[in-house]
Amino acid sequence: MGSWAYFDPEYETLSIRINPPQVSVDNSSCKECTLVKVDSMNKPGILLEVVQILTDLDLIITKAYISSDGGWFMDVFHVTDQQGQKISDSRTIDYIEKALGPKGHTSGISKTSPAKKVGVNSMDDYTSVELIGRDRPGLLSEISAVLANLHINVVAAEVWTHNRRIACVLYINDDTTNRVVDDPSRLSAIEEQLKNILCGCGSNDDENVAHTSFKMGSIHVDRRLHQLLFADGDYEGTFLEKEPDCSIKPKVIIERCEEKDYYVVNVKCKDRPKLMFDIVCTLTDMQYVVFHAAISSDGPNASQEYFIRHMDRCTLDMEAEKEKVTKCLEAAIRRRTSEGLSLELRAKDRVGLLSEVTRVLRENGLSVTRAGVTTVGEQAMSVFYVSDASGNPVDAKTIEELRKEIGHTMRLNVKKAPENAKALEARGWAKTSFFFGSLLEKFRA
Repeated sequence: MGSWAYFDPEYETLSIRINPPQVSVDNSSCKECTLVKVDSMNKPGILLEVVQILTDLDLIITKAYISSDGGWFMDVFHVTDQQGQKISDSRTIDYIEKALGPKGHTSGISKTSPAKKVGVNSMDDYTSVELIGRDRPGLLSEISAVLANLHINVVAAEVWTHNRRIACVLYINDDTTNRVVDDPSRLSAIEEQLKNILCGCGSNDDENVAHTSFKMGSIHVDRRLHQLLFADGDYEGTFLEKEPDCSIKPKVIIERCEEKDYYVVNVKCKDRPKLMFDIVCTLTDMQYVVFHAAISSDGPNASQEYFIRHMDRCTLDMEAEKEKVTKCLEAAIRRRTSEGLSLELRAKDRVGLLSEVTRVLRENGLSVTRAGVTTVGEQAMSVFYVSDASGNPVDAKTIEELRKEIGHTMRLNVKKAPENAKALEARGWAKTSFFFGSLLEKFRA
């Protein structure tokens, strides 16, 4: 009688333990930036993991060189902090070395993922809610009001809108016990009311495109939002953002590299934080492997080149697949792009705060295009990117009305996104997404 071959469960990580990742954080080789060098055994998804760790620390990747053709993975990243300075904080450097090193997330030995968490508490205290549906003015306010009426506290949230679609990840708990919401009947009631809100336009089509789900445990919020919108097909159709400046529109060109049987993806667009993450995340979720890459920034513009091949070893022979990859990358870049006005608010956390703020925005005729909310201790911090109901810039009179209405209960800071290279250089990178990633203490605990 034959027998099954025996596989040692330790064999999977044997080569990694024999050849552990080598990580170097170099502050001496370059005047303008810190170099992060990673040499490691190659494995599926490793590039995304490395980029994810760096961007979760709110580091800006100004240049990168990637090579993973064969069994080894070699990266060099040029990074700065949000102000364009080298990484000087010893705790951040120590975290990078540990996270990318032999016992970190990229080694394959650690079974925990570098998922973002909320605030300073255990994820056991929160339930995450995922929403996807057709966007409309005031929808976030309606969602917030429903949760407040159900005695649900929103501890943190991130909201993206793109191409008339909205995707949200909300972290919630019970507003009296501050504990996770896990009672099936209560979750069912929440789901029913949220779905009614998402389908509130009365169209039968909305019932097929609205989606609500609950998860216990941590997820990577940015990646999940990309996945929700990608699965929802937000890359299809005509993009609705107004783009008077052609430099804002991303340009994606895909060409064949016959010699190595790669396809070469060239992306040129306006530079911004987390751009590389958004592109690599999308390629990874579309089952493409990056073998080589070169990333650079020239003032306000970014140029990124990726040599890719599908995981099943097929290349992009079909024009339809090339067109889909092009559309998906354009959508991934646009989802996080927020032109115009942003409102930064800080206040003492209280039940119903998000509902109150979004109600005021709605009553003043403002539409939220992207939002992030988080809570640290007793402080609630929020950023809302807003336009008027028609998608036009917000006028000064409306801003003053907002200051009068909410300025006495919370700190309101109004910012306009920098429009050119001089503004970027004068102010450093505008910090457009502290929502989850910049809470560094969660990494250092």
